[in-house]
Amino acid sequence: MVKNIKTALSIVAAVFPALFFSQHIRQMTAEEVAQLAVQNHQQLKVAAQNIGIARQNTQVVKLQKLPTITASTSQFYLGNAVVIDKDFSNTTTVQMPHYGSSYAVQATQLIFKGGLVNKSIELAGLREQLSELDLEKNKQDVKFLVISNYLDVYKIVNQYEVFRNNKKLAQERLKNIQKFYEQGMVTRNEVIRGELAIKNLDQGILSLVNNRKILNYNLNIALGLPEDTEIVPVENLENKEAGIGMDYYLNLAHDSNPVMKSAKTNIDVADKNIDIIKTDKIPTIAGFGGYSLQKPITTRNPVLDMYSGGWQTGVSLTYNIDNLYKTKERVKLGELQKNQAYDAMTLTQQNIDMAVNAAYVKYQESIQQAEILNDAKKLAEENYKITEAKYLNQLAVQAEMIDAQNQKLQSELDFANAEINVLYQYYNLLKTTGTL
Repeated sequence: MVKNIKTALSIVAAVFPALFFSQHIRQMTAEEVAQLAVQNHQQLKVAAQNIGIARQNTQVVKLQKLPTITASTSQFYLGNAVVIDKDFSNTTTVQMPHYGSSYAVQATQLIFKGGLVNKSIELAGLREQLSELDLEKNKQDVKFLVISNYLDVYKIVNQYEVFRNNKKLAQERLKNIQKFYEQGMVTRNEVIRGELAIKNLDQGILSLVNNRKILNYNLNIALGLPEDTEIVPVENLENKEAGIGMDYYLNLAHDSNPVMKSAKTNIDVADKNIDIIKTDKIPTIAGFGGYSLQKPITTRNPVLDMYSGGWQTGVSLTYNIDNLYKTKERVKLGELQKNQAYDAMTLTQQNIDMAVNAAYVKYQESIQQAEILNDAKKLAEENYKITEAKYLNQLAVQAEMIDAQNQKLQSELDFANAEINVLYQYYNLLKTTGTL
C-alpha cells in the first residue's frame, strides 16, 4: 500500500500541478521532519536560551567563593568646632582645617558557613538540569506537532485523490444523463443535479488545495525551509513495534519522560533548599583585611591637617541569635515543600501512566482498525468485480456500477488513512514515553 501511495503522489504531482504549487518538491520521512524541527523551530531556540541563562546563573553563584573587595573615598568640608562649658556659660570656637578626605580598601573572605556556598552552587546546578529537561519536553511537543501536520498532509493528498476520481465518475455520469435528457428519458432537474454534484466536488477540491497550502506553509516555517518548498510525505509504514507490551512503555516513560525527570529533580531541589536553610544555624567565620587613610587628624588638639593611615587584618565570627528560633520554622516550611514535591512526582507518574495506557490502547486499536478496513477493501474490490461483470452483461444499471466503484475508492482511502492513523498513534505513544 505504501508503494501505491507513493505512485499516487507521483501521478498527482505530474497531472495536477495546481496541488503541488511550489517550485521545489522535497520528499521527507517523519524522522527527517522531526530532526529539522529540532534544529530550526523558533520555540526551541527560545527554550534553549533558558539553559544559557541557568548556566550563567551557576557561574554567578560560584562567584561567592571569591573575596569581597571594596574601595571607598569621601571628600568633605569640615566646619569649625565649638567648645562649650558644662553649664553652657562659655563657648570657644576652634579653628579647623576645612578640607577633609578619607580613603579605604577592605577585603572580606568567607571561610566557613556550613557549606552554604557549595550547596548554593549545587542548587543552581539542579535548576540548570530543570531547564534542560524543560527544553527536552519542548522538543517532544514540537516533534509531535510537526509530525501531526506532516501526517495531515498525507491524508489530504489521499482525500484529493478520492475527490479527483469521484469527479471523473461524476463527469461520466453527467454525460450519460445528458444523453438520456436529449432522448427525453429524464427531466432537466436530473441534469442540474449532476452538475451540482460536480460543483460540490470542485468546492471540496478547492478546500483541500488551500488546506494543503496552509499546512505546507506552516511546516516550512517550523522546519526552516524556503517558503516555496513542497513537502511530499514518503513515510514507510513498516517496522513499527506492535508486539511490545504496555509494561515496556510504562517503564520507558518512568525512565525517559522529561516531565517525570523534572518531578524527581524537584525533590532534589527541595532537599538542597533544606540544607541551605540549615546553614543558618551555623556561625559565619570570615577573614578580613583593610587599609584606611584620613585627614585631618581630629583626635588631638590642636587639630593636625595631616593624613592618618593604618591597616588591619583578622578573623570575624558572627551569629544571628534570632536564627535559634527562626530557622526551625524555615526548615519546617522546607519539609512541607519537599513533601509537596513527592506528592507532585506521584501525581506526575499517575498522569503519565494514564497517558501511556490510553496511547497504547489507541495504538493497538488503530492496528486492528487497519486490519478490518483492509478486509473491507478486499470486499469492496470483490463487489466491484462482480458488479462490473453484471454491467458488461447488461444485468446491472450504470448507477450500480458507479456506486460499486465509489465504494471501492472509499474503502481504499479508508484503509490508506487507517495506515496513517497507525503512524499517528505510534508517534503519540512515543511522545507519552518521552522518547519521540
